[in-house]
Amino acid sequence: MAFETIRREREQLIALLVTTPDSVLDEVASLGIVTEEEYEALEKLSEPRERIRRLLIKVQRKGECGCEQFLECLKSLFSDLPPDLQPPARLCVTQTNEAENPACGTSSKKNGEENPEVLVTLGKNEPQNTGGATSLEKNDLENPETTLPHEENDLENPETALPHEENDLENPDSSPSSGKIDPERPEDPEKPEAVLPSGKGPVTPNSSTSPTKNGPENLDTAFPSKKNDPESPGSARFPEKDAAAVSPERADSEVSGNTPRCGEEEKPAAVKGNVEGSGNTPSHGGGEKPAAVKGNVEAGAIPDADVLTPESRPKTPGVAMSVERSGAETPGDSASADRSGAETPATSPNKVHGGRRGAVKAVLSKLKLRKFRNRKLRLRDVLEISPESLKDWTPHALEDLPWHFLRKLMALNGTARSTSLGHGTSDEDTSEDEEGGMGGEVFSLRTDDSRNSLHPLDVLCAVLLCADSFLQQEILAKMSMCQFALPLLLPALDTPKCTLMLWAMRDIVRKWRPHSLAESRGFREESLVLTAMPTVSFVRLGSCSFSKSQLLNELLSPAQQHHDFFIHRDMESGNVPRAIADGLVEISWYFPAGTENLDLFPEPVAVTNLRGDIESHWLQFSFLTEVSSAVFIVTESISEREFALLSSLQGSAAKFYFIFSNQAGKAKETLRLLNKLAPLLDMNKSQLLVKEKSNNSTELVKKLRSILRGVMSSSSKCANIQDMAVTARELGIQVEEDGGECQTALQHILEITAEIQDVAKYKQEMLRLQGDLWKSLAKVEKELCRMKTQRDVPLEDYRSHLRERWLELRRQQNQCDLTSGMVKFISGIRQLCPVEKHHFLKWMKFHLDHIARGNLSRLRAEYKEKCHTLGNDTQPLAELDELISASSLGVEHFMRELGQFYEAECSMVKEGNMGNIQRQFIHLPGIAADLMLEGFPMELIDGDASNIPLQWVTDVLTQLHAKLEGRSKMLVLTVLGVQSTGKSTLLNTMFGLQFAVSSGRCTRGAFMSLIKVAENFQQELGCDFILVIDTEGLKAPELAKLEDSYEHDNELATLVIGLSDITIVNMAMENATEMKDVLQIVVHAFLRMEEIGHKPSCQFVHQNVSDVSAHEQNMRDRKHLLEQLNEMTKAAARMEKQSREMKFSDIMDYDPEKHSWYIPGLWHGVPPMAPVNMGYSESVSELKKYLFEFMRHRSPCRAPKDIPQFVEWVRSLWNAVKHENFIFSFRNSLVAEAYTQLSVKYAEWEWDFRKEMHLWVSNTETTIQNQSPDDLGPGTLEKLRLEVHQMLHSGEQKMLQNLQSYFESGAGSLHLVEKYREDFHRSTTFLRHELESYLLCKSEEAIRIQKGRRKIDCLQARYMKTIEGKVDRLLQDCREREMELKPKELEREFAKMWKETLAELPLESLPLRQIHKDVHYQLCKDLENRGSLVKQMLQKAQNLLNYQSKRFRMKKEYLDLSWYRVPVEFITQQYWREVEEFVKSLVEECRTYIGQKVRSCGDYDQTYCRELLWTINERLQEITRKMCTSASFEVDLKLHILGEAASAFQKMHEDFLKENDPQRRLEELRPQYFSTFRDLYYEKDACQKRAFDFCEQCLRPALWEYMKKRLGIEIVDDFLSSGESIEYGSRSFFQFTVQKKLLEEMDFNNYVKYVNNYEGFVKSWIQTRLFEHYRETGDLGELEGAVLATIMKKIRDALESSERRDALTISEFLDHFCQALCKELVISKDSLEVILFKTTASIGQFSADVQTFLPQVEESILSGWEELGIEMVFTQLQFKPQDEIFQRVFGCGKQCPFCKVPCEAGGGDHKEHFASVHRPQGLGRYSYETSHRLVYSLCSSDVVSSQSFRNLNTAFKWHPYKDYRRFYPTWRIQPDPSINASDYWKFIFRKFNRQFAREYNAEPADLPPEWKKIIKEQALDSIREVFNME
Repeated sequence: MAFETIRREREQLIALLVTTPDSVLDEVASLGIVTEEEYEALEKLSEPRERIRRLLIKVQRKGECGCEQFLECLKSLFSDLPPDLQPPARLCVTQTNEAENPACGTSSKKNGEENPEVLVTLGKNEPQNTGGATSLEKNDLENPETTLPHEENDLENPETALPHEENDLENPDSSPSSGKIDPERPEDPEKPEAVLPSGKGPVTPNSSTSPTKNGPENLDTAFPSKKNDPESPGSARFPEKDAAAVSPERADSEVSGNTPRCGEEEKPAAVKGNVEGSGNTPSHGGGEKPAAVKGNVEAGAIPDADVLTPESRPKTPGVAMSVERSGAETPGDSASADRSGAETPATSPNKVHGGRRGAVKAVLSKLKLRKFRNRKLRLRDVLEISPESLKDWTPHALEDLPWHFLRKLMALNGTARSTSLGHGTSDEDTSEDEEGGMGGEVFSLRTDDSRNSLHPLDVLCAVLLCADSFLQQEILAKMSMCQFALPLLLPALDTPKCTLMLWAMRDIVRKWRPHSLAESRGFREESLVLTAMPTVSFVRLGSCSFSKSQLLNELLSPAQQHHDFFIHRDMESGNVPRAIADGLVEISWYFPAGTENLDLFPEPVAVTNLRGDIESHWLQFSFLTEVSSAVFIVTESISEREFALLSSLQGSAAKFYFIFSNQAGKAKETLRLLNKLAPLLDMNKSQLLVKEKSNNSTELVKKLRSILRGVMSSSSKCANIQDMAVTARELGIQVEEDGGECQTALQHILEITAEIQDVAKYKQEMLRLQGDLWKSLAKVEKELCRMKTQRDVPLEDYRSHLRERWLELRRQQNQCDLTSGMVKFISGIRQLCPVEKHHFLKWMKFHLDHIARGNLSRLRAEYKEKCHTLGNDTQPLAELDELISASSLGVEHFMRELGQFYEAECSMVKEGNMGNIQRQFIHLPGIAADLMLEGFPMELIDGDASNIPLQWVTDVLTQLHAKLEGRSKMLVLTVLGVQSTGKSTLLNTMFGLQFAVSSGRCTRGAFMSLIKVAENFQQELGCDFILVIDTEGLKAPELAKLEDSYEHDNELATLVIGLSDITIVNMAMENATEMKDVLQIVVHAFLRMEEIGHKPSCQFVHQNVSDVSAHEQNMRDRKHLLEQLNEMTKAAARMEKQSREMKFSDIMDYDPEKHSWYIPGLWHGVPPMAPVNMGYSESVSELKKYLFEFMRHRSPCRAPKDIPQFVEWVRSLWNAVKHENFIFSFRNSLVAEAYTQLSVKYAEWEWDFRKEMHLWVSNTETTIQNQSPDDLGPGTLEKLRLEVHQMLHSGEQKMLQNLQSYFESGAGSLHLVEKYREDFHRSTTFLRHELESYLLCKSEEAIRIQKGRRKIDCLQARYMKTIEGKVDRLLQDCREREMELKPKELEREFAKMWKETLAELPLESLPLRQIHKDVHYQLCKDLENRGSLVKQMLQKAQNLLNYQSKRFRMKKEYLDLSWYRVPVEFITQQYWREVEEFVKSLVEECRTYIGQKVRSCGDYDQTYCRELLWTINERLQEITRKMCTSASFEVDLKLHILGEAASAFQKMHEDFLKENDPQRRLEELRPQYFSTFRDLYYEKDACQKRAFDFCEQCLRPALWEYMKKRLGIEIVDDFLSSGESIEYGSRSFFQFTVQKKLLEEMDFNNYVKYVNNYEGFVKSWIQTRLFEHYRETGDLGELEGAVLATIMKKIRDALESSERRDALTISEFLDHFCQALCKELVISKDSLEVILFKTTASIGQFSADVQTFLPQVEESILSGWEELGIEMVFTQLQFKPQDEIFQRVFGCGKQCPFCKVPCEAGGGDHKEHFASVHRPQGLGRYSYETSHRLVYSLCSSDVVSSQSFRNLNTAFKWHPYKDYRRFYPTWRIQPDPSINASDYWKFIFRKFNRQFAREYNAEPADLPPEWKKIIKEQALDSIREVFNME
């Protein structure tokens, strides 16, 4: 039992099905195993397991049959279904009919007993229910799942048994259980009706056919159709598609052919055709003659509950069948009897509608669209980028068809309507084709495989049914472009009546030239729904042997340009039977092009086409007769019944024509009835056209065209579609535009548009903010950046004036009240719900476009007239031209106005003139963001003012980012090209977008539109959205007359290329000159991007190239194009003042083969009747596919922008574009952040390298100190040099590898700083050379010092040997005495011996040298070639030691100014200041060098003086290049510096002598010798004492020195890894930290030091911060402990290691120990010798005793360091942490030549210096020559102004600031990123203006009033902004 199987194997089933819950659910729904309501309820469950669990419960409730059917369904879905889940043999079989057809639908007793749950009660008035459709009892609604399957039950095909439709509580119309008709339901939608001559409305042609309420005949029967639908040959059409046959294989196929019908009495039936799925089923027909049943009952249609299958029940009207007709029939009879039997009663409208619902459900199930019945498909769902976007989309299954249709249609592909399925060729198919069919037959007739597809119109109807109204609009708009016939009346699919598609056509605009305007070359452009024209309708009565639709295509197609407007039987998939499209009325149009010999008709005409028979669709036919000028009825024969039906048309205003296809045997009768009909319908002979079989259709088409021309000329009935809607409503036809949301929105719009008459006037009065005010603001903003009209006004005063002007304009904007139009607009977008808002904006677009078109048409006509009449008077034409430019009005203008209100309000808030609580427009960005999410294009650049409302755009995009919850990574694609070359159309075709393309609505500015990327494609594509930017055309004619048109185009190109990841350059091939101009602009923009580190991809699209060999033929063109691009790159580089030679390939990766696209023209033929060129669509699709592939491969390499980053790019690019020099004006926080991060990383790598080298130096110095001077031969230094080289090479390669890995890591925005990679590469090499010099210098010095100790050490060793001999003799003497000496006596004896020995020793000490004399000698030698004057000066000079106490003072004679011809006073001041700064810098540098040498604790060496003089000479050469100084300056400076050095070196020398005095050293050893002597005398075990002395005298001093060497390195490491490390991570971070702290302290003296002695200030600052850090944290003690613990561990390891080496003596043991620690510790040899003197201790005991004393030593050292205090600790350190950190943040040390701000560039060797923010020049000591007031202008403003400067570098000649790089080529001074960027230094200058003046001996600056408004918080905010710390 299936029921039992499901119950038993529930868990296994759940585990199997939970993997593909959606496909299982779709399949069981399509088979009818679950009802639609159940399907929708299950679909809402998000958890797959819960969904499957509930599905199984519902299936079990269906009973055994339902369970069997479910298992059969699983069997078809899962080929590997486990055996225990296989379906059992079908058991729920009831009685069979007379034809042995098993039926499973009647409630048999057996079934009732076995499955009580499936029993159902028959309906109230259905005592027999012979049709086999079971229905639910009225009071049994609470258990709808007990419905019993009613279809035929085939034992071999149990899946054909489908359950009865559920009784829908919410939709009583869907309940088949009751025969009652809802009195509130609308009248029958499909009831044949006629229109009374009076026109008062439709009447039923034969009321006797009306359904009888609750009568026994009121069963589930469908209207039979005429024999064969010519559009679907071979099938007798059921008008409402009620009948369906059940498939044994698939339940989602469709009925085809005629289903046998059950008549009133049983008669033999001759069955023809192939009844698929269950053999040939005999029919039970009624009538006077045997009925011939024709056609196919095709596999798989899903019957609705209202559809009955043949059962063995007599006298029941069943499903209609087609019977040969031979008798009269009643017109009102909608059953297509065989035209020979008695008329059949009409079917209930409820049943008709229910039948169509069933067919609709079947089609939707096949197409897998059921989920979109309620949740409609939206445009953004269709446009979403998914993996399928990369595929060649060929449908392989029915569910692919809707998406194939939509994708192809959005791409304007002419094959969109095809519903053919692609099939892969299997091996079996191939073998059968080759070897013959079954039974060895070679040839066989294959049956039509159309059952595997659907009719294109069915797919169209299904898609429209499931689409929301906006997607419907887009579908019809695209269909119109493809010249497809559009659905005018949609059949009653899920509505009681058919629907007029008025709203869906609103968006279609057509342009044409009627013959009346041919001479004037005018044209008309109008919305399709508003264009009045004659309408001609074509309908069919009965069957017809030729295709009506094919005839219409020929009628509308000009010669040699055939186009299939309408789907017909000979088209691909056109022969597939229609399932739901009958009753569809299509409409197409003909529009003339104004060429008489080519146009088919002189004026526009509409042609409609009714699908299906007029008998079955009388309502649609009635509508067509009302709206048409002429109706053409196509038929083969007319019966009496049809005559009666047509007679009801008497009095109709339409003219009727009959197209008669002559059929033998029926012509006579038909002609008789037509003659009878002629007077009734006012017909004449010309109104009958006969189509003979022997003739082709050409003659008929000619006649039809002639008739149509006559109708158009004679008929006064011209109606537009909007007028047709009125008629439709009168007939009860629904108009989709009448919905509540649509009408609500329309009412709002009518209130707005009612006020618009003259567009230009309306914009001036109602949209005031975007007029002159906005344009003036744009000019002021640009002038703030360019300073072109500054003239003689001081720079900062002029900037303040502009700033005030800008604020004033914003105040004026803010004071403007909202106009009535804007109030209504805001009300609409703010108060309406989302759907209404969408309608509101659409309505607004339609109305505004309509108004604008009217205005433009009138103005153009006036312009043309004035051109002919005015002659040379151009003024009126110019005014008209301006009016035409101002006459475009769209939604974007209203949104722009909102943006201006918002920006004005924001300005007031920022200025403090308005509080946040007063804001009215704060909600507007959120609304605009919602619109972007809905797919509405958002204006980025205002084309009228050529400006970006930056605050508005920023806040809208920020809101968008918030609404997307931060998931806003996007790739940006833009298009550039000449105006009207199809840029917008290209984007619309590629992505299905809605950028404006109407005439007179050329894109102005730039618009952006957002496209979502499907979640399953986001990771692969690397983004969440694609942002498409459409731009205005370059070289626009209306801008050509302006002087700055090239500049305007350049700005636009620079901006959009800068924003984009991919740029499409769109070029029409017709105009080579124009193309060259565009390329020049584009190349210039790309050059700029390369300079700022941004390299978008570029695709060149050449349009209107249709030749198939275009790509090959244009190879030479591409080569020529590349040559042109190279030339243009060179030209652009010259314009941007780039010195390097450049090619196009240098600025972007360009492959002429891959990046050039040749696209045919858009139209296939001559518009307006030309469809879109298939080649265009395919080429665009190829380009789109390539772009997606490019994005996929690009995504791992470069992170896409998110919205905040995009906003920053907009801001920085726009700011740079507003400046004249883009490259040097560009500042981007993303670039700055990426550069800072790179600098931080580089600093980390640099410190790692430096640390390694410092440790090496420490170890090497220790090793050298532990070596004997004799061992330090010539090879030692060479060996060290080689080691240094290898080590530095390794370190350099490691840094370079880190650099490369970092750039390859794909970290965010790294590509932006690619151009700085070389700087850091060079800095690494520079660092290597710097470290090499340092290491070798330290090594040489260590060797020199150690060698210098040779003599001292030799003497010391000799002295100690003598003393030890004396001690040994004294010991023997004392032991030989009779009495033991007491300690005091022993000490006296030792003291006496020590004194005598020292007196005997010839103690030699090193000679004391007069260092100052040696220094003086070196100075004289340095200056010996400088002439006698210098020699005299040296002779007169005092002793060098006297100069140390004197400060160097400037003297007038130091400066040689004789050759200057400008005021000497000014030059003297300049020189004086320059020389003073030079001297200060040089003296500081020399002091640093002297200090390093003194701290080395070695003896003086002559090289020190020589190196010092070399440094001084090098620096003097720098200053002499800029100015002339006298010889006395050089002599006095050297005397001063060397005097200071001589004093320091003299003290150093004396300290060395004192430290190495032999007597002192021996005295230091006396206590140790005495201690040893005493222990030996008393014969004590001295092992412990020796171990203690070893720790105290040897280890403790060595460990102390070790700490001095290593602690400094570890302090740097610790400090840089602490929480404060970020402050020292880069120079920018450090600058921010310092300036912030200075602002907090507000100490003038600190500012003076910071500005004037930056190096000294920074050193002091770092030292202070180090002290504060370790004082606050207390971490220094821990650090000391950690350093000491490391070496203590090594000591213990060395002790153990030495002990294991089997040393024989303590001496050997200690040698091993010292050797193990030779790189870390310098152990005193003297102390070691004393410890080894006369020792007899065992090695093990000694080692153990040393281990015992080590903790004591460790503790004493730590306490010693702790007692020093933090400041003293730092003075003890040999490696100074403050110096290392200073070097890290100080950088190159260069300062701005104007304001002295320090360079912040990373690395040590960069090409350019830059700073984030510059200062007023007065802080750099600049003052005006005449007034002596401090200069307050900023160099960052000066460099974009027209001002000039002069100084030493310009030889005191005036030069423009703009050319500052001529003199300072390594400095990049950028304009401030915003007007507030320099507020910090403005605030400081204003605060300390007088103090700075006093400090610099100048007058206070006369500062602009605006500076006085800046407060401390604003100052802090400004540096946060410029240093990117927000």
